[in-house]
Amino acid sequence: MIHSSRVRIAITGLNAKPDNPSSGLAVARCIRETAEFNGKIIGLSYDVMDPGLYQNEIIDSAYLLPYPSSGDQVLLDRLKEIYHKDPFDILIPCLDAELPNLIRLQNHLQQIGIVLLLPNGEQLNRRDKNRLPELAVQTGVKSPEITQISHPGFFYTCHQKGWQYPLVVKGIYYDAGIAFNAEEAAAIFRKIAAEWGLPILVQRFVVGEEFNLTAIGDGAGRLNGAVMMRKRAVTDKGKAWAGVTIHDEILLNTAEKLITELKWVGPLEVEMLRTSQGVYHLIEINPRFPAWVYLTAAAGCNLPWMLVKMILREKLENQNPEIGKYYIRYSQDSVIERSEFESMTIWGQRNDDDNNN
Repeated sequence: MIHSSRVRIAITGLNAKPDNPSSGLAVARCIRETAEFNGKIIGLSYDVMDPGLYQNEIIDSAYLLPYPSSGDQVLLDRLKEIYHKDPFDILIPCLDAELPNLIRLQNHLQQIGIVLLLPNGEQLNRRDKNRLPELAVQTGVKSPEITQISHPGFFYTCHQKGWQYPLVVKGIYYDAGIAFNAEEAAAIFRKIAAEWGLPILVQRFVVGEEFNLTAIGDGAGRLNGAVMMRKRAVTDKGKAWAGVTIHDEILLNTAEKLITELKWVGPLEVEMLRTSQGVYHLIEINPRFPAWVYLTAAAGCNLPWMLVKMILREKLENQNPEIGKYYIRYSQDSVIERSEFESMTIWGQRNDDDNNN
């Protein structure tokens, strides 16, 4: 089997929206800056405007993928096409919406030499946002009530069913907003539905401070490399803009309960809110690395690199993350050649002059 120092890794999710970035570029950065890594990183993304496609100092070559809604076969054909042109050994998906397709295709991909570390379909479904309260009850964890809706009319009569403002309005996969009245809720509903489709979720609002944990499940109910972070600043979507590494036994114990119940395989993020009374509420379980994952490498516990070693069945070293490590996100302009953009638009890849093939 190939050694991690020479492995070729494909990474998805290279968008970098300032208020809601994906984790792909951060995952690639963690791996690229690993001293022992001398392999290749191949970027895969869905939109020609995703800036990670053009980060030549991090990504060696880059390709467009069909959207998950195109179906399993279309995605498989495209991955085979890329693989035969630019082979890779490991695929690290970084978007929620692509996981169902890749879980179904996992065996097909392994047959051609592409290895992933993913949960199965049932594990993935059990941590869905709309099923989270059920999972919380099974593990003895508090979680706000959630309901699923398909029409904004709900917001004008929800008080009759015991729902009070403010409310959190969420997409099944992405995006969320806090609404303080029916008009705001309806506007958030329409915006999320227009971009991500129906149904929409409504969650009871909990006032508290957010604590997040990211780790890798080993499939036997254990966590590898847990790194915890407290948000210090957030975007209007509630996404972390600044944070600091911490150690919190309640957060760690809660995550361990959830992972033991799910027997989770692969990366994940557990999001919890702590009220002023010290009560923790489970908000989400994301089935991939978070956008702040570069903080794990900066704190001395490089989770993306640990994932690579797990996939290759190499020995893992005990890594205790440094507590009190801060990060602050920023936006940066990227300037690229017109030929790169044209090649990505027309051919779905950077042109040969810009690839390191």
